[in-house]
Parts: sequence; structure tokens; C-alpha cells
Amino acid sequence: MVEVARLRHGSGIGQPLTRRDGVLKVTGQASYAADNHPPGLLHAVLATARIARGRVAFLDLAAARAHPGVVEVMTPANRPALAQDPDDKSVPFSFRLDLLQNDRVRYAGQPIAVVIARTLEAATEGAALLAPRYEAEPVEASLDAADVFVPEVVGAGAPGETWHGDVDAGLAAAEHRIDATFETPMQFHNAMEPHAVVAAWEGNRLSLDMPTQGLSLTQMRLAALFGIQPEEIHIRSPFIGGGFGSKLLSGPQVLGILAARLVGRPVKLVLRREQMYGPVTHRAPTRQRLRLGAAADGGLTAIHHHVRTATSRFDDFLEPSAGVSHTLYAAPAIATTNEAVRLDTGTPGFMRAPGEASGSIALESAIDEMAYSCGMDPLEFRLRNYAEIEPVSGKPFSSKALRECYVEGAASFGWAGRPLLPRSMRDENGMLVGWGLGTATFPALMFQGEARAVLRQDGTGLVETGAHDMGQGAWTALAQIAAESLGLDASRLEFRAGRSDLPNAGIAGGSAHTATAGGAIHVAGAQVIARLTEIAVADPRSPLFGAGNIGVVARSGRLVRWDDGSRSEAFGDILARAGLQEVEARGMANADPTAAERYAMHAHGAVFAEVKVDPELGQVRVTRLVGAFAAGRIINPRLVRSQYYGGMIWGLSFALHERAVLDPRTARVVNADLAEYRVPVNADVPSLEAILVDEEDPHVNALGIKGVGEIGITGTAGAIANAIWHATGVRVRHFPVAIEHIVAAGDL
Repeated sequence: MVEVARLRHGSGIGQPLTRRDGVLKVTGQASYAADNHPPGLLHAVLATARIARGRVAFLDLAAARAHPGVVEVMTPANRPALAQDPDDKSVPFSFRLDLLQNDRVRYAGQPIAVVIARTLEAATEGAALLAPRYEAEPVEASLDAADVFVPEVVGAGAPGETWHGDVDAGLAAAEHRIDATFETPMQFHNAMEPHAVVAAWEGNRLSLDMPTQGLSLTQMRLAALFGIQPEEIHIRSPFIGGGFGSKLLSGPQVLGILAARLVGRPVKLVLRREQMYGPVTHRAPTRQRLRLGAAADGGLTAIHHHVRTATSRFDDFLEPSAGVSHTLYAAPAIATTNEAVRLDTGTPGFMRAPGEASGSIALESAIDEMAYSCGMDPLEFRLRNYAEIEPVSGKPFSSKALRECYVEGAASFGWAGRPLLPRSMRDENGMLVGWGLGTATFPALMFQGEARAVLRQDGTGLVETGAHDMGQGAWTALAQIAAESLGLDASRLEFRAGRSDLPNAGIAGGSAHTATAGGAIHVAGAQVIARLTEIAVADPRSPLFGAGNIGVVARSGRLVRWDDGSRSEAFGDILARAGLQEVEARGMANADPTAAERYAMHAHGAVFAEVKVDPELGQVRVTRLVGAFAAGRIINPRLVRSQYYGGMIWGLSFALHERAVLDPRTARVVNADLAEYRVPVNADVPSLEAILVDEEDPHVNALGIKGVGEIGITGTAGAIANAIWHATGVRVRHFPVAIEHIVAAGDL
């Protein structure tokens, strides 16, 4: 397993380095969880429920155990005992788990047994031999369910209702009004790497290879479940093949850990693709009603964003779609309200840009409708309602370069001269052409993280933190911060991450990982340099003697006086003269609560889309996307641009492709595979351009970093929906946009 990344010269902050893990991945040397095969390994396969509600009445255990390759079958009758109820949610961010605690079925795809065998093939065959029979009960699978409740909180703890100003009065006084309802579908995580675990027990010590977006969080949940100390659990997670929120929390992998305890041997469990549609969370469907009012001059008078969404029958996570309306447009009256229904599905959860992705496509579509109602260009309308302070909270923004994003994006796209009327443009082949705009935003978050930094007498450095790289390039960006903080040439630095025995780097979620782990690395490096400086300036034999801490800077492996660059000393010489082999320090970083109280902190962007629509078939092709984004200090522009591309492609997927189809009779997902659950392929991806707009933020955190992983979705989906309207004159409010939505509106 590769745990150490070594950096080239000249790879500090701001350099567009290629990924440090790139060669390992393309040559097959990167070790993912399922690549591990400890001695004595057995394979586990889940048997999952084909009903959504009821109980398991029968399993043919004799037939499964008679298979020559099957070692054991784990059911509620013989599952090892747990110290904590799987439905206990006392650990932060935990969901209720289905760990064979009884014979009840709560959703289709729920694990009902685990077959453990000498080979994967034998375990798969054993699971089929179980031939379960059920006692099924009626299911609920529709947002139109009658049992509606009003939640007190949504998402990760946001209030279920927010009122600012008099919305009814604002709507009544408006010259122009929009009242539109938009629907977004249930969507499922489809990371290239499915959830997996290789688990081995030695007494009460547990060794795991598993993809996780939260090493410490996973340790805490597993420690509570098994009644052991977190430090008795060692997790290796150097490479993650995509997470998007689904690998933040412990899930069905726990059954692999239980299976290993049952048989007393290492066990590997890897979910099949169809098993990703149920037990590992998803994005819930929404129905969003937006009521907007505007004065004769186009100034918004009120926004009311109401959301109906769904959660499972047994747990609570509510997609916080309305929250995006709190921050973008300067209306004097804004209200966001929520309601929900309980369905017989797995519990929804965090999925890339939770709330903002689903909410922004509705808000940006409604804003576009209002702009047209006012006879204004969509960009002109957004600038007319530009929020200089956050409308609901009244806080100033810590920084906001959205205006610059509009300007730079529009110039690159060629927005000037866009005709106001729809159906005004065609290409040389007679295709209808439309241009659309969407505003992007995502909160700038930061969690608590820790790191350890070391300088050695041989002039090399080491930085350790339990960071997670799920494909976003964290190993590269965090190592660049480490090199900068220690003042070392990058070739002299060793960077370690991806293990639970390293300092807790927090979670890789909410586009906060670089700020969190990077902030901790920055502090650790600064403290090491401070300790080294104390040694040098107090030593009469040093050329830095008497300089004081504030008069010295670390550069290229040396401490240098600010006021006299000719007076410097190598790190190794300072340590050698002091008789030290190394000097180390730990650093911790966290969000500044004072700054959070004073400022609204967000990244911003603007996405411009061009679509072409076949006037006879209604087929839509996105031909161009240009996104301009402002996200504070950029650590590695190459990696940031890659993240923007990924978000924009996901936005395209949201607008045109992704939709899980739930059978209303059975509450089963009927397209639980990549053949019918459509995601974009290369042929669907247009010309992409991502513009990095300069922005300095002195308040958001010590490094001035904002996240970039999720913001690209939030403007893109709405821009594409608006471009389709501009091309066709058909306003589609049900996503993803399909041919039937367009042709049903009449002749093109």
C-alpha cells in the first residue's frame, strides 16, 4: 500500500502541479480497499430484500450452507452481538443502520443476510440459494403521500422555516409575479469504486481497509457499535474511488466487519452496483414551489421558496433545497419553508452539493422566468438584484467576486447580443440554439483538523495528517501547503495521509477538506518553524542570533533574516549545533466562530450554457459550457479547474440525465444499474471552460481557501434548463429534461 507522497521541487501554493497519485493510478500501483488480500481471506456477499416493507419469513439456510464453498451464513439469529443499537444516532452525522438486528424489512435492497465463502463466486451462489420468502406490507413511494409533516430542521441542522420581511406584502405589491413548481428526482451515488471493506480482527483490535471520507468519524461509530476504544480500530484508506458524501458515514460495510468477527478470519465485502441503490443514501426527490414578485423596474420584492421532499420511514434526513434562496438575490422579503413525507426507501443523505444542487436548478429557472416577465436580459436582471450583503442574515460577505464572475464568464462566452426572445437563433443545420445563465454558490465551510510536522537534521521534512483523497487531488494540494508552510523545496518533503493512526484531519465533505486539513498543516508547519527559530535566535553562534521570531522567515530549507537576506542558516545546521535530530509540532485548525458570526461566507460563480435542440425530434445537446468561479485562494489551479469541470459535468447530468425510477407498487428502484440510470459519457460532454476569478478573502480562514468541489453543479443545471427554454420557448419544470417534456408542449 502506498502511503507516502514525495514532491518535486517548486510545488508550493499556487503551482499547477499534476496529481502526485496520477502515475500510481494509471500504472495500477494505487491500492484501493478491495485490492487487499490478507492471508486466509474469505469473501462475503449481501443477500438483499426484494420487498420494501414487511418481514423475512423464510431463508433456505440449509441449501446455502450445503454449497461446498460456503463457510457460514450470517442472519439475525447468529450475528455477533453489538454494544450499541444500530438505530442509535448519538455519534455525530450517524444514520440508523440495518445490521441484521431483526427480520424486519424497511426498504428494497436492505441487507437481510450475509453469505461468507472461500470464493466470491461461491458466496454469490450461496446468496442466491437462500431463496427468501417474505410477508409483504403495503408501501408508500410517492411525494404525493398523504402523511405530510413539517420538519423543525433540514439538512445538517438548518431551520425548517426562515422568514425575513413581509413576503405576502411583497408579492401583493409586485408588478410582476411568478408562481412555478419544479420537481427534481431521486438520485443515487454512482462512484466508480463501490462501498467495500476488508476486515480482520485480532482479539478486540480491528484492522480495516475501506474507503471513507471521515477516518475519525468512522472510528467513533465503529467503536460505539462494537464496544471498543477508537484507537483499537486501524483504518487504511489511502485512495478512494469517489465518495460524493456517500462514504462519509458507516453503512453496509459494517456487515463485513461483523462477518469477520463471526468466522474469525479476514473477510472482504464489496457491494455490487445494484446494491448501491438502497443502503448507502441518495439524493431525495423534491417538489419546489417558487413565488417571486418584482417591481416595474425589475427589482425583486419577495421570494418564497417552499420545498416538499421525502425521507425514509425510519430516519430523518431532509434535502435542504430552499436554503439557496437565503443568499443570492437582494429581495427585501424572503421566506423558505419545508414539508416532508415518509417513504419506504433507504434514508436520503449527503450527495454532492446537498440542497444547493436541487434548490438552485429551481431558483435559477424561476429567476430566468421573472427576468423574461420583466423584459430584461437574464444577466441584467441578476445584476439588478445583486446582493451586496447576505439578504436574510444581513451580514456582509467575507468576500464576493460574483460580479466579476458574471463579467468574465459573459465575455468569454460571447453573451453580449443574446436575443431576448426565445426561438430566435438557429445554426447552419437548422437546429434551435439557446443560451442560458445560472448563478453558482456554495457555503465556504471549515471543520476541525489536526496535523503533525517535523523538520529533520538531514534537511528533510515530514507532514502527517489523516486526510482523504477521493479523487479530488487532496494528496497533491495538501502537500503543496505542507511544503510552503515548512519553507522546504518540495523534493525534501515527505507527506503521509490516508490512515487513522495519523492526526485527525476532519472529514472530506462540504467542500471543506482543503481548508480544514490544509489549515492544520499550515499551523503545524508554522509552529515547527517557530520552534526552530527560537533555537537559532538564542544561539550566539548562529548568524540569526538576536533576530527575534518576527525577523526570520523560512525559505528553501533555511531561516533567513527579513532585514538582511545575506544572513541565513540551513535547518540542519541549526539542529546539529543544538544536538537535535529533529524538531516537531502539532497544529490544529478550526473555523473562527467570531468571523462566522460577523460574515457570510460563500464561494460564487456564473455558468453560461449553449444548447442545440432538434426542432423535429426535441433532442437536446449541450454544446458549450463556460463557468467563471471565485473561491478565494487557489492552491493548485490545475486541480481546481478539474473540480470545476467535474461539477459542471454533474450539473449537465442533473439537468438532462440522472433519474432513479421508483416503482410505485413496490417502492423498488427499477433502473438500479449504469445501463438504465443514465450518467454522462464522453459523447455527452460539451466544450468546457472554467475561469478562475481572482479573489482574496481575509476572513474565511487563515489561508483564505474556499471549497471548489460542489459549486460547479449549482450554476450549471439551471443554466442548461434556461438555455433549453431560450432555444425552444418551452419552460420545463420537471427534471431531468426529456424529449417528451419538450414535444408535449406543442410543435417546435
